[in-house]
Amino acid sequence: MLGGRKTAWGGASPARRRPLTNVQLLLLLCGSTGLVIGLGTALDPEARLTSLLIFLPALVAGIGGLGQTSLSAGWALLVMIGSVTVRPEPTVADSVVILALTAVFGGGAIYACRVRLDREAEIARLRYTATALQQQVLRPLPQVAEPVQVDGVYEPVTEDRLVGGDIYDVADTSHGTRVLIGDVQGKGLAALSTGLAVIGAFREAAQREPTLVGVVDAIDAATTRHNVDAVHGGQPERFVTALVLGFRTAREPGTDAGEPAGGRPWTGEVEVTAIDCGHLPAYALDRRGLHRVDLGESGVPLGLADLVAEPRRERRFPLPQDTTLVLYTDGLTEARNAEGAFYPLENRLALFGGLTPRSLANALLQDVRAFAPRQQDDLAILVVHQTW
Repeated sequence: MLGGRKTAWGGASPARRRPLTNVQLLLLLCGSTGLVIGLGTALDPEARLTSLLIFLPALVAGIGGLGQTSLSAGWALLVMIGSVTVRPEPTVADSVVILALTAVFGGGAIYACRVRLDREAEIARLRYTATALQQQVLRPLPQVAEPVQVDGVYEPVTEDRLVGGDIYDVADTSHGTRVLIGDVQGKGLAALSTGLAVIGAFREAAQREPTLVGVVDAIDAATTRHNVDAVHGGQPERFVTALVLGFRTAREPGTDAGEPAGGRPWTGEVEVTAIDCGHLPAYALDRRGLHRVDLGESGVPLGLADLVAEPRRERRFPLPQDTTLVLYTDGLTEARNAEGAFYPLENRLALFGGLTPRSLANALLQDVRAFAPRQQDDLAILVVHQTW
């Protein structure tokens, strides 16, 4: 993505662990051998500390490649041959046992290295498949759906774990533009499966349901059905925090809400309808600065509606021409620096007023990466602005 290894969304993902280089391997072999021989000579020549080198291939097997492990196993065997030649053991049998153990430990290290590399390759394939799948499902940004443009960045954690936590979608419907951003409980392919169920339900309900409450109720019902199937399959239930918004042009008083778009009176503002399903608060940037959007009391996450008796409630507010909405997931607010401090979103976001939607999303991403270079969670940032 930004400033690093490129991915499909134009953001940055954390760098992979660098493999052991041949120069580092040579320094490790020579340094450890010199240290063991030097200590043995200085402390007690009869101690034969060179026998410790039989563990050297095991160390390389955990951080190096197959060829490097094989080289370290051969190195250890040659050093031990030289050791028993220069200072023979009391009996020939002792020398044979030491050399045999060195060869066995070296062979075991080579086998362990092969198993590790195969496992890492399999995990990498799973990560790539999961990332590619999610990137095919999530619509590329920006998305323009009158009367708003939705831009932003999406950055999955592909290095430390499988992706699947964060979701978003934009639907251009006859009822206005509808936007979803959410965060599935947990990580991995199981979380990705829940996220796909939510996105699929949103896309279908956004076109069908005339009210935003109807859209959210349909998504919640789909999440509940998915959880039932997951439990039957031995998987845990998962809830989804989400923020669902609807955007349409605001009309002058007395105009028909169902009137076609062409020729209807327009007040110069976009009317926003929002339902908060336990998600993080949205922020608005305008000429006056930054303020948190008042969405009223937060509702329960998707998949948990059966636990409460109160119905979902809509919150309406205007989106003036000079106002930008910022939506995000907890990968932004829960990013920690080396001292353990959380990313100060409000303080930092207030500095980025006046930027274009894409520039604002990229500035936030670059800023949080500078604050916390090591990404700890999936991260999604959506920036919504008028297109009129």
